[in-house]
Amino acid sequence: MSLLKALNLRLPIIQAPMAGVSTPDLAAAVSNAGGLGSLGVGATHADGAARMIDATRARTNRAFSINLFVHGTVKADPVREAAWLDAMRPLFAAQKAVPPDRLRPLYLSFNEDDAMLDMLVARAPAVVSFHFGIPHADRIARLKSAGCHLLATATSLDEAEAARAAGIDAVVAQGIEAGGHRGVFDPDAPDAGLGTLALTRLLVAKSGLPVIAAGGIMDGAGVRAALELGAIAAQLGTAFIACPESAANEEYRAALAGPGANQTTMTRVISGRPARCLGNRFTAWDAGNLPPVPDYPITYDAGKALHAAAAANGDHGYGAHWAGQGAPLARRLPAAELMTQLAVELRDHLPEAHDYSAE
Repeated sequence: MSLLKALNLRLPIIQAPMAGVSTPDLAAAVSNAGGLGSLGVGATHADGAARMIDATRARTNRAFSINLFVHGTVKADPVREAAWLDAMRPLFAAQKAVPPDRLRPLYLSFNEDDAMLDMLVARAPAVVSFHFGIPHADRIARLKSAGCHLLATATSLDEAEAARAAGIDAVVAQGIEAGGHRGVFDPDAPDAGLGTLALTRLLVAKSGLPVIAAGGIMDGAGVRAALELGAIAAQLGTAFIACPESAANEEYRAALAGPGANQTTMTRVISGRPARCLGNRFTAWDAGNLPPVPDYPITYDAGKALHAAAAANGDHGYGAHWAGQGAPLARRLPAAELMTQLAVELRDHLPEAHDYSAE
């Protein structure tokens, strides 16, 4: 049985997890409209994730996905971290603030979070997906025994093959156009930076797994293009940021609707991992002669502290406004209306026999 049929999806559309932006209201609206809504819980603890799952289940009886971060073990480096804080000191001073005394790793990797694993096994969401890597075999086995379908992000054929060998059910082909964090397993290794088109075709042809295309897809025509490449579905993230159900604040929404949407940039200075976002004063600082960036998510502690200090002064030029290269095509619509529009656009690019918008 195909994954879409097993999940009872009416549309080959997945809402990207977007930790910090996705909400139960957003995920449920997408799922109720026939797609697969998603919750990013990598930035919260097991209890917080459980509340998000329960809140989503109160809003829909359809399948939705839970996404987790599987980054490597954080390596603290006090010398590197002190140098980083010293480099950031002028940015804090401009906000009449001082950097933190030390930096902390903000998020646990799923491989180290036993409470999260236990909670997921108990609640058994239909889909669990992974970013930055693959969980240990025992964790995969427990989730599969609970009946969860497993997805993993891949930015290369090597990563997709690792996912297949680990028993992952389908792979999300994340092109370089995608907003938010690159899903690379090793952020310090060379990155070929494959685009969505090339990566999707490569993984369809050679990975041996069902492929979900992601990166720069904003409308039904883009979803149809992904299907033509052999993907079973498309994952859209930036397209849903402007929906009122998302947790994006008004500054984020305004930036997405502004001229900065035409020039997204990849940076490591915000979190310590490469991520695509709308350009702002923080990303412009990235052009300077900076010391080596500390590990993710240690760097994020400094980035969040700077953003908080600036926002307190009414300066929103240091926020993590993640967005993909399709950002200028964003539409400010309720999620259900956006899904209806995507279905119409998809139908218009499909033969009548393949009307995904039909109930």
